[in-house]
Amino acid sequence: MPSGRRILVSWSGGKDAAWALHQLRGPDNGDVVGLVTSVVPELGRSAMHGVRLDLIRMQARSAALPLLEVALPWPCPNDRYEAAFLAGLAQAREIWGVTHVAFGDLFLEDIRAYRERLLTGTGLEPVFPLWHEPTGELLDAMLAAGVRATIVCLDPAQLDRRFAGRELDQALAAELPAEVDRCGERGEFHTFVSAGPMLTSPVPVEGGEVVERDGFVYADLRSAANHG
Repeated sequence: MPSGRRILVSWSGGKDAAWALHQLRGPDNGDVVGLVTSVVPELGRSAMHGVRLDLIRMQARSAALPLLEVALPWPCPNDRYEAAFLAGLAQAREIWGVTHVAFGDLFLEDIRAYRERLLTGTGLEPVFPLWHEPTGELLDAMLAAGVRATIVCLDPAQLDRRFAGRELDQALAAELPAEVDRCGERGEFHTFVSAGPMLTSPVPVEGGEVVERDGFVYADLRSAANHG
């Protein structure tokens, strides 16, 4: 990518968004100027994976980037989400001069097409730095680089709930059923990154309760910063 680009990274707190950030910070990729995430203020959590907001904010500080929080109601119909997200992007253009929005998507064509449609007419271009990278090799590269990620949400129809709350390491990857994508790209699982080359220092976390709601299993994480 040309170096004149000013990039906003769509931030879930998970490994793919984090690795996209890491890749974009390479030479001649442009400038990453911020992160954008959807939040539910009344719950104090991220909208995507139900992670506590203080942890998402700790990630952003460790990444040395400002975090744009797009506030959503709960539950949130998709049209409300789109309006709020687009308003957030317009704000990012005005404040940070954003020209591109980066996503950590890997291979789902319909998701990519949706994002491209959403940005049509905004003056912003979508970027997919991880697109079509083999997911097994991608996970190996993440782990070799020191990424530490915990499974915070999973679909029990695709993956046993015993994986919730566990660190995604090589041992866990070896346990995944053959039909489960190694990066969980089909929605099998989602993660929270607590360490890696995209962060200046680890985000200290500790496990909490595991609950099932709305058809998904969530493993709560809490900050361990004050519990050492």
